[in-house]
Amino acid sequence: MTVKEKYESAKEQYGKLGVDTDEVLETLKNIPISMHCWQGDDVIGFDHDGPLTGGIQTTGNYPGKASTPEELMADIEKAFSLIPGKHKVNLHACYAIFEEGERVDRDKLEPKHFAKWVEFGKKNGIAFDFNPTCFSHPMAEDSLTLSSPDEKVRKFWVDHCKACIRISEYLATEQGSPCAMNIWIPDGMKDVPADRLGPRARFKKSLDEILAIPYDKEKVLVCLESKVFGIGMESYTVGSSEFTISYAAKNGIISLLDNGHYHPTEVVSDKIPSMLLFNDKIALHVTRGVRWDSDHVVLLDDETKEIAKEIVRNDAIDRVLLALDYFDASINRIAAWVIGMRNMQKALLYALLSPNKKLKELQDEGRFTELMMQQEEIKTYPFGDVWNQFCEMNGVPVGESWFADVKEYEENVLLKRN
Repeated sequence: MTVKEKYESAKEQYGKLGVDTDEVLETLKNIPISMHCWQGDDVIGFDHDGPLTGGIQTTGNYPGKASTPEELMADIEKAFSLIPGKHKVNLHACYAIFEEGERVDRDKLEPKHFAKWVEFGKKNGIAFDFNPTCFSHPMAEDSLTLSSPDEKVRKFWVDHCKACIRISEYLATEQGSPCAMNIWIPDGMKDVPADRLGPRARFKKSLDEILAIPYDKEKVLVCLESKVFGIGMESYTVGSSEFTISYAAKNGIISLLDNGHYHPTEVVSDKIPSMLLFNDKIALHVTRGVRWDSDHVVLLDDETKEIAKEIVRNDAIDRVLLALDYFDASINRIAAWVIGMRNMQKALLYALLSPNKKLKELQDEGRFTELMMQQEEIKTYPFGDVWNQFCEMNGVPVGESWFADVKEYEENVLLKRN
């Protein structure tokens, strides 16, 4: 049977559940995922030399890493050619592109340093999200940035984040759509602190100063991300979940939940519906933490599927800013992008194919035996045949055939890089 014939059979089966697969595929096609540029070069960027610092670490040394803007852009293009639908690229400030002989520090970054990204985006129909880079810098050596007691250090990072708001507004204007700008800091302490309040008070002061600059709030969607701990700050993190959610709620910005940034027994999927009750929008970084925030490639695992279910069945597709965040240097980096992005889309498809209204009714009516039966039976429905149709209608390889393209690109491009 052809892909189309298998799809027609699946369409009929899902139709008996009240699910219109044609509508599902149209919906999925219009859900953008912001693909993180930093998977392509191990979070190094172009504005500094040296290793990652500030609670971030990449492991592995797979050959072919991008080391120039041109290489990274080519790799992004290749990845998008294998991912169905239209998506965004999530940039970090350290990916500024300077003219030859020019270099400015992060507190002096300007929109012009991202003009080549805008050119790349317009050529490929790609929009951007953005992030200040508060790590891997001499001013972040003590793992204290926006919460630093050193006023010179604190002001440097405040100025950096202000610059990033201006850059985000520039990106939004050029692309004609909003740019989510996410603030995350690595600030914390390795051992038990003597003062937990002081650093958070300074962080609050810094955020107040950053948000005080004039900017178009329709264009720049400022997000604030929490973290439970990091390398070298195992005992205390300034930007805790309680701090970031409270600050965002009080100041009209967006809470960003990264499912690797909580204690191992916490799941973001359970947080989403509560957050949606009290927030117009929320933002997500979907990753896969193994024992801790290790940022493994996203799989089609239980939590990824549960996250997608909560987005879909709460009619929150337009209210959730969806991005991925992981960096694996132990495997082909383009394959890592493609696997993670396609898995996030598969999770969304799985959620869209569920008879969510019917399942809610069964729960509300207390028909829990039937609910369990139906939830289990759906698991063996021909989900893969619908996914293959989605890939074919979007002009990307079906099934695992995309991997041949990656291997060819690796042999002809990646392995020839210095």
